[in-house]
Amino acid sequence: MNESNERYDTDSVREFAVSDPDAGPYALAEGSDGALWFTLVHRGAVARRDPDDGRVTVHPVGDGPTVIAPGPDGALWFTEYRTHRIGRITPDGDYSSFAPLTPEGGPFGITAGPDGAMWFTLSAADRIGRITVEGDVSEYAAPGAFPSAVTAGPDGALWCTLNQGNAVGRLTTDGHGTAYRLPTEGAAPVGIAAGPDGALWFTEIGAGRIGRITVAGDITEYPLTDPGSRPHAVTAGPDGALWFTEWGTGRVGRIAVDGHLGSYALSRTDSEPHGIAVHGGALWCALETGSLARIEVPS
Repeated sequence: MNESNERYDTDSVREFAVSDPDAGPYALAEGSDGALWFTLVHRGAVARRDPDDGRVTVHPVGDGPTVIAPGPDGALWFTEYRTHRIGRITPDGDYSSFAPLTPEGGPFGITAGPDGAMWFTLSAADRIGRITVEGDVSEYAAPGAFPSAVTAGPDGALWCTLNQGNAVGRLTTDGHGTAYRLPTEGAAPVGIAAGPDGALWFTEIGAGRIGRITVAGDITEYPLTDPGSRPHAVTAGPDGALWFTEWGTGRVGRIAVDGHLGSYALSRTDSEPHGIAVHGGALWCALETGSLARIEVPS
């Protein structure tokens, strides 16, 4: 079906309706087919937005699809938080899913690792999982409580936020974990991404800050203007900056590697932006109110 009606348009931001407000677009990623794929967390579906005509195709999957990431096999991989499985969908729409070793683990974050496998967090079980493109699963203890987002670091390790441990974790591909506690109590980190400066950048949803951690574990925090902005997801942009969603204020933020901050207002303060990704040279974010927003990268 085609649900790509333009809803909001400014000089820098455009929004496109892709679902009803109850479906909950949550996270998104560019696929190997050049299309934008996103999860509909409350509909139990993954959707594809065509890069040419904006047509949206919806594919039913397991309950609670959450974070989605491209895999080394050309498919999209995603977590199914409520069915406690790892999903896989090809650009043609062929869907399959796999069970982690730990039941009821609450899979949330997922990323392609440096070893040709996908890595995911089991937030409710304090574990980190690894799944090969053939579906073979192994698991390791997380270095702290409630691992959330996960990303591959520039050092060949996996880095994750430890939301309830108030720390950032590092896990080698052989399962050795280290935790780096954050300076600010109650920071509750969620999103994390590798930056263009060789460091990892993360969001502190509980403290209204953006954090930076070097591979040696040195941490810097940057307070946002509104401490209640609740920054959620973060990604490296095509302009050498980091971009993030502000779930609490309905804005998309940008931070340069020198700490200079900027932000862009969405159509509503309650639009609930969550996932963010680069697509077609712009930044796109998923709004749980039923739209995708496209933010033009400044020249």
